[in-house]
Amino acid sequence: MERVVSGESVESAQDGGPRATSWAEVVRLRTLPAAVAPVILGAGAAAAMGNLSVVRVLLAAGVALALQVGCNLANDYSDGVRGTDDERSGPPRLTASGQVAPGTVKLAAFVVFGLGALLGLALVVLSGHWWLLIIGAAAIAAAWFYTGGPRPYGYAGLGEVFVFVFFGLVATVGTTYVQAGTVPGWLWPSACGIGLLACSLLMVNNLRDIDTDPHHGKMTLAVRLGEQGARRAFFAMLYLPLLLGAVGLLWARDAGSASPADGGGRVSPLLSLLISVGVPLLLLPLVRRATAPVRAGARGRDLIGSLRDAGLLELAYGIAFAAATVIITL
Repeated sequence: MERVVSGESVESAQDGGPRATSWAEVVRLRTLPAAVAPVILGAGAAAAMGNLSVVRVLLAAGVALALQVGCNLANDYSDGVRGTDDERSGPPRLTASGQVAPGTVKLAAFVVFGLGALLGLALVVLSGHWWLLIIGAAAIAAAWFYTGGPRPYGYAGLGEVFVFVFFGLVATVGTTYVQAGTVPGWLWPSACGIGLLACSLLMVNNLRDIDTDPHHGKMTLAVRLGEQGARRAFFAMLYLPLLLGAVGLLWARDAGSASPADGGGRVSPLLSLLISVGVPLLLLPLVRRATAPVRAGARGRDLIGSLRDAGLLELAYGIAFAAATVIITL
């Protein structure tokens, strides 16, 4: 999925048009920290429950990274062969620029998906939950058919559904589940929050191309909502997670410590309340920074700053709420 795009350098191709200068730009190395944010959040929940496994967290992170890179490559290929990227306002692509043969980009996408599948298989073997293979296969299929296949659902405005489910809920609660064997109820609000943050990246990215996508039949959610509706949706996707995260923290504190037998309670109710309110407030400046260009009416490439900052916000959200969860359940 095309999520965070920030500051890619470009050079002129021999025909005078812009082109991607390296594979690193296509896989979008700057997007990868945001890809592991839900894994960090899920690992924090597992640690709060006393079930942290570093090996399983690393494997989960590897799966998330492979899905992210594979999505970027698959999107480059599929949009490139359809001609959707011929008029895009963002950084240039390998397939559309003609720098690399479409088949090569497609092969690279499936190689990365294959690596993700192997890492996922190792995680399933360690956890013993074999039914998770179905979830993994669904994630890879959803990543490909976002823009691939005869009827890509991303062209029907359903991309945010995939992002919310797989880069939000599945990545977060799945990381906790393969370690603890269960998912506490208090994790779901913050998992929904990080899912909305992931959706915000797609929303502002599609807002950037809102004028050109309809020419190629790509009716993204941003296109369907209209420019003002897409801007309002972006704001909601950044502010609402702060409230959801606070709810999750308060719920976690009420649920008790990682070891129910000791009764918990080592963190005072007042400190718990301060943490639950304070963490969202600490993240508020990042939210304002990410929304500033959108609020100011920025268009096209001027929205790249919002993409970058929303990605940083997602990473900060995962780290901050993971740490707060561990502290608040002491």
